[in-house]
Order: sequence, then C-alpha cells, then structure tokens
Amino acid sequence: MKISGGGSIKPASPTSTQEVVSGKAPAGQGAVTSARGDKGELSEGSSLLQRVEEALNSVSVVDAARVEEVKQAISEGRFRVDSSVVADQLLVAVREHLLTHKP
Repeated sequence: MKISGGGSIKPASPTSTQEVVSGKAPAGQGAVTSARGDKGELSEGSSLLQRVEEALNSVSVVDAARVEEVKQAISEGRFRVDSSVVADQLLVAVREHLLTHKP
C-alpha cells in the first residue's frame, strides 16, 4: 500500500486517555478510515500485543517475599553489600545505557 502526502488522516480513536495507555479500544475498531475514505484493517498482531500487555500487567514487578527477606536481614545486621559486585553491575548498566542511547 502506497502512502502519499496531502490530506489529513483521522484514525478512529479510543474514548479516553486510559484506553490509549492500557491498549484497550472500544469494540468495533478493527477498521481505520481516513478523512479521504481510505480504509485499513488492524493486523492480528495488534490483538496479540494487547493480550501480551494484559499478561504483563498481571505479573508482579516486586518479589514481596524477597523484599521481606532483605528487610529481615538488614534489621538483624546480616545484610552485607559486596562493593565489587555493585561496581561491576554499575559498569554493566552504564555500558548498556551508552550503547543503546547514543546522542
């Protein structure tokens, strides 16, 4: 499909910002129509992406059991920080950042 300049394209849009952020759109928005009458279909990939996003939203980012374990170790004075491991991981993170965020 060739896309040419000129004319404004107005896609069907979700009804709220929250729907945009969550990736949820009202029913019946598989087709997108422009102001000129051009029509396109959203791919199956978009529904797959939405399912993946929903699955990721249900996964806990924080391991509560591990947090409690570390809290307990700190309060009992058993928690030790290995400065060489911290330094190594900091260098890895900085190197990764520099490689992926070039100015």
